[in-house]
Amino acid sequence: MHRVRGSRRWKGGGLALALLLATALPMASTAALAEMAEPSYTYLHGIEDLPLMPGLAEVEEAGVVFDKPAGRIVVAFAEGDVSRTEVLGFYANTLPQLGWTADGEAAFHREGEALRIEFEADGKPLLVRFSLSPN
Repeated sequence: MHRVRGSRRWKGGGLALALLLATALPMASTAALAEMAEPSYTYLHGIEDLPLMPGLAEVEEAGVVFDKPAGRIVVAFAEGDVSRTEVLGFYANTLPQLGWTADGEAAFHREGEALRIEFEADGKPLLVRFSLSPN
């Protein structure tokens, strides 16, 4: 009769690894798990819940913010070495997760506000204009 050596040891080793992972995972910090779960973004000034796409930098001195009783009006600019397609793709994927509904390729609405994404120049860097206004 031929017996395979180590087969019992491997099964026990797999069990030990599973137990090690099961006990180590709860010890991981909540912040570390959150960082793994979702990327960290910076946000545009005046539109605190609008993430700035990686690769874009806000042009703060060009922005305008008006707070009116009927709602806020914000115009913000960002630029970077990215393409229109990348920008539109990023916001098409990201904004619905934040409660925005698409009204076309570069327009969104949420809770009485409208957001438009426009492109001021096609060169490098690409200049992107974000306009937020009441619906």
